[in-house]
Amino acid sequence: MSNTPHELHEEFPAEADKIHALKVSNTHFARLADEYHEINRQVHRAETGVEPVDQFAEVEMRKKRAALKDEIYRMLGAA
Repeated sequence: MSNTPHELHEEFPAEADKIHALKVSNTHFARLADEYHEINRQVHRAETGVEPVDQFAEVEMRKKRAALKDEIYRMLGAA
């Protein structure tokens, strides 16, 4: 368990300009980034005990975060 936030700009530091440009120009990317941000915050709150959840729920949140990150990565690569 890691309680380090996984912000997009930290996950993809070399892609900061692309992330910003896609958020502005692509509504699908912007929605994915918003979803990622929200689930990432939920995972971080669960990991730090601010909003505890059962282990299964935490694992499911991490899987959703990973799937969103994968899709964001694919979009960054195609941009």
